[in-house]
Amino acid sequence: PQPGRCGHFVQRKGRFCRMVPAPGRRFCGEHGQEEEQNDRKRIPCPLDPKHTVYEDQLQKHLKKCNSREKPKPVYFVQDINAGLKDVAEIPEKQVTLSSLSREELQNLIVKLKKASNGLELHLKEEILSHQALQAALNDPKNGESAFKHLKQQASILGNMEKLHLLGPGRCFVEFGAGRGKLSHWVDVALQNVENVQFLLVERATTRFKVDGKHKRSDSIFERLQVDIQHLCLSKVPILEKKKLPLVGIGKHLCGAATDLALRCLVESYSACCGGENEEPAAKRCRTAATEGAPDTAAERDSNTEDHKPVAGIVIALCCHHKCDWTHYVGREFFKSLGLGPVEFHYFQRMSSWATCGMRETASKASTSEESEDQTNDTEEHEQTFSMAESVSDTWQGILTVEERKEIGCLCKRLIDHGRIEYLQQQGYKAALQYYTESAVSLENVLLTAVPSPSLITEPTT
Repeated sequence: PQPGRCGHFVQRKGRFCRMVPAPGRRFCGEHGQEEEQNDRKRIPCPLDPKHTVYEDQLQKHLKKCNSREKPKPVYFVQDINAGLKDVAEIPEKQVTLSSLSREELQNLIVKLKKASNGLELHLKEEILSHQALQAALNDPKNGESAFKHLKQQASILGNMEKLHLLGPGRCFVEFGAGRGKLSHWVDVALQNVENVQFLLVERATTRFKVDGKHKRSDSIFERLQVDIQHLCLSKVPILEKKKLPLVGIGKHLCGAATDLALRCLVESYSACCGGENEEPAAKRCRTAATEGAPDTAAERDSNTEDHKPVAGIVIALCCHHKCDWTHYVGREFFKSLGLGPVEFHYFQRMSSWATCGMRETASKASTSEESEDQTNDTEEHEQTFSMAESVSDTWQGILTVEERKEIGCLCKRLIDHGRIEYLQQQGYKAALQYYTESAVSLENVLLTAVPSPSLITEPTT
């Protein structure tokens, strides 16, 4: 052990404990039971058995334990973005894919192809970049893995710029923020822009955050540690004080988290921002239209901000196998096709077939130092391709790898199209596009949405 450090060897980490013991002690408090002269008993903490505490100090520890239930923040509203309230609609028991017969699987594939008929399956490529990341992209110190993440972030910023979402007087809300790298690059891109706020939403405690390093006085960073399912943006103090138009962003926002974020932005926040004494957003937009349509992109952008609480949404989609019918925003779209929670369950599981080849590329991943963001992404995708592998063995001889990939892609597009339909019904012009090459990421589809111009068209009577 290092001088002045605990003498306990941590087997799972292959090193000695690095905690500092009390004066005269060989072991830290966590491993003090190994001292022969120490007759005080340590027991697992009832709040979190991963750590221990002296039995005679249990009550004192429970009052300050980091795992204790903390007071809910003011913006916590139970299940505000959860979606489906009637759980009776969801079957109690879902049969696994591997339990289906050949005929049942074929019937599902027929339903999938029929539902996908007429949908836009060949997405447009919008592989862009942004000057803010050029120095980092050209830095030879970055390994292959870091370079891939930088290319994705650069393209996301490039698409935001194309949609005129990078500008002053905005509040950028990054969902599933992790370390906050996407917000970091947006801030770098807006280094000469005033009146900018950043809200970083992440339910987990995150190490090595980058948002704390921003010292500029004209941009504000605030982290919200809350599940998106319970986030009421209209109650966030910084938004109550200064109601700036929101831009929702996210990089690889997994499964149901995307649906929760969409509902958080376009339903709960937009509804709350209307207020009792204000006109609905759509009506205000139509009123503005009667006063004359804007002539320039800047004027259109300005008018949109004045009348729509959410100026835009840019989210890189990911891990459709983690979607959930309860939270899914496209349920009405599925029902219109004669599909329901049972079909959704199977399509959601089959969507992982689209990334069957990921197990081949994952083994070739760079061993260079990775950020926590990259590690989290890898963990998510490892689950994806491991699922695909187990399922592919089950259907060996029935479907080829290429057929499974094609079916998986159809499932992803069908689920995503439900999100597009939802956004369109909420008054947004929404689209899907490839924002990076499949060699960079197999999860390479970007969802974008801006307030629809159709909102400002007042029907004649």
